[in-house]
Amino acid sequence: MALFGDPFRHFFLSPSHYRTLPAGSTALMDWVETPQAHIFKINIPGYSKEEIKVQVEDGNVLVIKAEDGKEESHGKDDSVWHVAERGGKGFCREIELPESVKVEQIKAQVENGVLTVVVPKDTTTKQSKARTIKISSKL
Repeated sequence: MALFGDPFRHFFLSPSHYRTLPAGSTALMDWVETPQAHIFKINIPGYSKEEIKVQVEDGNVLVIKAEDGKEESHGKDDSVWHVAERGGKGFCREIELPESVKVEQIKAQVENGVLTVVVPKDTTTKQSKARTIKISSKL
């Protein structure tokens, strides 16, 4: 039952909050949580940093997209394709982030075919949202 109270349950249970990659895609992902941040490492061989887009949508959904900028035709117009396993039209991942992150401080870097996205945690103590409501005899 602990999974249902986990802020990352959408990663495992809700396809609307986590879209996977097209079949055959090589953009595999690791997600590591440290005391200071969530770190995402995604294999993106063949993509340049100009072809990758990292953004936050709807307040807390991390969206990582890549568009394949390569030309469809790799030769003369009379070329015949026998195998096409490396290509694709790109990929998209959507990951719902927990509330306790600093969205404005997210950083991303591409190095050696790996995109690293660091999402810092907000470690400041939050004030309790509980408050006492005065009860009166009339509204």
